[in-house]
Amino acid sequence: MLNRRHIRIKILQSFYAYFQSENKDILKGEKELMHSMQRIYDLYLYLIQLFIALKRQSFIKLEESKRSRFIEKNGTDFSSNFCNNELIKSLENSKNLEKICRNRKISWEGDLENDLAKKLFKHLVDTQTFKEILTSDKNDFINQKQLLIKLFKEDICNFSLLQHFFDEKSIYWQDDLDHVASMVIKTLKNISSDGNVEIMQLWKDDEEEFARNLFRKSIIQKEDNDDILEKYSKNWESDRLAKMDNYLMNLAMTEANEFSSIPLKVTLNEYIEISKYYSTPKSNGFINGLLDKIFNDLKKQGKIKKSGRGLIE
Repeated sequence: MLNRRHIRIKILQSFYAYFQSENKDILKGEKELMHSMQRIYDLYLYLIQLFIALKRQSFIKLEESKRSRFIEKNGTDFSSNFCNNELIKSLENSKNLEKICRNRKISWEGDLENDLAKKLFKHLVDTQTFKEILTSDKNDFINQKQLLIKLFKEDICNFSLLQHFFDEKSIYWQDDLDHVASMVIKTLKNISSDGNVEIMQLWKDDEEEFARNLFRKSIIQKEDNDDILEKYSKNWESDRLAKMDNYLMNLAMTEANEFSSIPLKVTLNEYIEISKYYSTPKSNGFINGLLDKIFNDLKKQGKIKKSGRGLIE
């Protein structure tokens, strides 16, 4: 579920927090990094389970409409199509999802959670996509999947109270919603008509090792990397080397030195892209120029060694 860029961002945040704090315990910093990434998986589970909570609200409204003999003008009982969505039924019936959520204590059963589900459902009732779900006469599996994904992308993810709820729930989720939402969409797309639900893993086995090693080695090598950065940035104004630029280049230099299977071009491009969101507007050009020169010189000196065809390009 976590790709390398998202892992690098989490490492950058933890690396920054480590050097901003007075506590210089590497093990504690590493533990905090791992915790921040584990929390991403909790956000994923919350969003997946949200469909079940919304169905519960829909069923309540449907029962109320029956008791009051309320029928929509189009002749369709309120929200019956949403209650009968096959994808949501598959999520409800997934023993694996139930087990994972139970083990991680992820639920929409609390007062705050239930209140948010009510408010979100009330908001969805007035959206065009939800009305389309209610009135659609195409109740085949493919159409149900398309409409549910559309509802999630256009209306659920953009509900401001949901975003606020997650911000309040965990400080770790402020930059994660877009990425996790894309993983939820992928999960929905992969649900098969036989009801099989594949719950994604947090990461591939080797990604955890990558995260731990890059974080730990970047801390250990920071003093040496800073010496190199000082040497190569002498012709730049001191205020150009922003603190975040320093941290980004520290991570990039450690990655270039320590991970022989990652092409230099990949490392360079990744940290340039991350700088566009986490540093100053001009940082990407500055980082690109400085790292490109450092990498070229270190290659010539034999201090950066890559294994495999094309990895030093």
